[in-house]
Amino acid sequence: QVQLVESGGGLVQPGGSLRLSCAASGSIFSINAMGWYRQAPGKERELVAGITSGGTTNYADSVKGRFTISRDNAKNTVYLQMNSLKPEDTAVYYCYLANRRGQYWGQGTQVTVSS
Repeated sequence: QVQLVESGGGLVQPGGSLRLSCAASGSIFSINAMGWYRQAPGKERELVAGITSGGTTNYADSVKGRFTISRDNAKNTVYLQMNSLKPEDTAVYYCYLANRRGQYWGQGTQVTVSS
């Protein structure tokens, strides 16, 4: 089993910043990619950002230039630095990990951007 523990969500004003963390443990094996999805009320889950084992990153168009994904391979941890947050970034953010056995999800962390 793979466990993903997320942290760093919360309430922030528009224009503010948050940093999400996701630590993986358990039967990780060789990680292919890690990253973040989000789901706002009434909307489908969407990819926010991902990073491969080789360091290649990809971002949703809506967060390019504002969010940065990074990874500490030694700690099996992925980070999402979120700057210039907007109310439309409000959602539950889910960490994922993909390896040769499949894809795994964290429990989700709430991010609320509101004044």
